[in-house]
Amino acid sequence: MLTIPPSFRVLNLHVHLLDDYTQWLLECIEHKQGVHVVTLNAEMAMLAQSEPTVTQIIQEADLVIPDGAGVVLYLRLRGQKQKRCPGIELAESLITKLGITGELAPIAFYGGKPGVTQSAADQWKQKVSDISLVTNHGYLSSEEEKNWLKTLSEQQPKLILVGLGVPRQELWIRQHRHLCPHAIWIGVGGSFDIWSGAKDRAPSWLRNNNLEWLYRLYQEPWRWQRMLALPRFFWRTLRD
Repeated sequence: MLTIPPSFRVLNLHVHLLDDYTQWLLECIEHKQGVHVVTLNAEMAMLAQSEPTVTQIIQEADLVIPDGAGVVLYLRLRGQKQKRCPGIELAESLITKLGITGELAPIAFYGGKPGVTQSAADQWKQKVSDISLVTNHGYLSSEEEKNWLKTLSEQQPKLILVGLGVPRQELWIRQHRHLCPHAIWIGVGGSFDIWSGAKDRAPSWLRNNNLEWLYRLYQEPWRWQRMLALPRFFWRTLRD
């Protein structure tokens, strides 16, 4: 079993500190060590302050990465010079590495709207010709979900990406990860929308200046109430 990465507390949540999260996860796959990865940002951290179940899921996760700029700021103000690791980029690097190495076990995409997830898979197949993917959207009936779980159990993907939104995707992973105990499970939010071309990711100059959240608000103005978590997190960052 691999050594647990060092961690640092962000509010009451641990965040693991690594220079190369991708390599560590690839080694977990090699050693058949299942991992639930949580991509922590300020919004999720604040949700955990009022939702004990979310707190428990984050605390139980095998790897918690600093997905958001706010989390990285919190760490840096406390002497931890950790780089941000966006969940979408971690997922992309794992897909690419596993696809290039010709892994026989498929990669699973689950979530998103009907058609979007399959379109995301089609885009990846154009980039990595030998990649093996199984997909399903996130609007399944009870019977359809039962069949999907059977598919996962039979095919045993090594990487399972779940895009159901926070915290639904984390709850779903915790409930079903026993079906594929050696897999890497990651909640990827709206990544399928971006990979399919249904939405654009923020330009690099916004990402590099920690303003990706602003572009997301521009794309989805209905999220403004959820975005109120950001100034509250910033206040906690300074106060604590």
